Amino acid sequence: MVYTLVLTHITIASVTIFLHRYQAHRALILRPAGSHFFRFWLWLTTGMITREWVAVHRKHHARVETADDPHSPQVMGIRKVLLQGAELYQKEAANPDTIRDYGHKTPDDRLENLLYSRFPALGIGLMLLTNFLLFGFIGITVWAVQMFWIPFFAAGVINGIGHWRGYRNYESRDASTNIVPWGILIGGEEMHNNHHAFTNSARFSSKWWEFDLGWFYIRLLEFLGQAKVKKMAKKPVINHNKTGIDVDTVRAVMSNRLQIMAHYARDVVTRVYQEEKAKADAAKKRLFRQGKRFIIRADILMDTTSRQRLEVLLGQSEPLQVVYEFKQRLQSLWQEKTAPRDSLIPYLQEWCRQAEESGIVALQDFAKTLRGYTLLPG
Repeated sequence: MVYTLVLTHITIASVTIFLHRYQAHRALILRPAGSHFFRFWLWLTTGMITREWVAVHRKHHARVETADDPHSPQVMGIRKVLLQGAELYQKEAANPDTIRDYGHKTPDDRLENLLYSRFPALGIGLMLLTNFLLFGFIGITVWAVQMFWIPFFAAGVINGIGHWRGYRNYESRDASTNIVPWGILIGGEEMHNNHHAFTNSARFSSKWWEFDLGWFYIRLLEFLGQAKVKKMAKKPVINHNKTGIDVDTVRAVMSNRLQIMAHYARDVVTRVYQEEKAKADAAKKRLFRQGKRFIIRADILMDTTSRQRLEVLLGQSEPLQVVYEFKQRLQSLWQEKTAPRDSLIPYLQEWCRQAEESGIVALQDFAKTLRGYTLLPG
């Protein structure tokens, strides 16, 4: 029924725009009219309390993939999070420490305290009554679909599958994945890996072929004067005429870690992997079939089996072993977060010099590009 689809879609838009991008991460500003509409609609269709949702979500980011993560399938198992996601949310929302530590800067006005937070069940009761008056007993079914939609898709699918299966644009230090590249069904939340990589970005899509419906609505609200985008994932700036490595280069490299490693995976690892796979005999090709993801995968996500398979694969190809070692050395640069930036110049210079002398064309090309990273205007 069109009515059901429209109402559930408004709820999805309210969750991703108001609760997630605005309240939890402050990636945009909403005008009072739009903010109050979303808050009222969520009270009416979900009964969720803004402070609780925001606190649970912020704790998820702060404790991701640990025993303190409210809903990690890597810890609890995919079946539990997928099927009991709503229960896990409710359990964490009842934890006063979570609300105190992570629920700051959420609505605390008279309307929130006297109505929304005090009587969360009243809103969904009014929604049930409205549906019944409009459609009779069929309206109860419509209401049931509304009540099921967010707990299943947001609490179950995104928190479950979004940390279990899918593709990854960025090797963030968690197991987040993009479920599909078209964020339509859940308003852009499908691109969960992009979000974990750039937590405070108002836009979840990253590649040109990805579509974030929530971002489309935000731009529409911005056009209507009801919203203002505050934060976006910064795009790396590369000056191809720049050949020397200075403090600006180091700062740019440190600021663009995830994009740089994504480029390394695409321009170096994938290129060398395809070249080596093409030269391999039939027996070795079997090792190559699923091997690339182990070279790219973040160390923190590697289990014993994955490490063993990686070692076997690297033992079959010297070029792959070289590009993997260079990847590890480059990643170690970002562990020096507190080091003075000028002290890292020799390290990056030596990395680029050795990469250019490696004899591996893909690695040589990447090193030349890395020298061009800058924070200054071209």
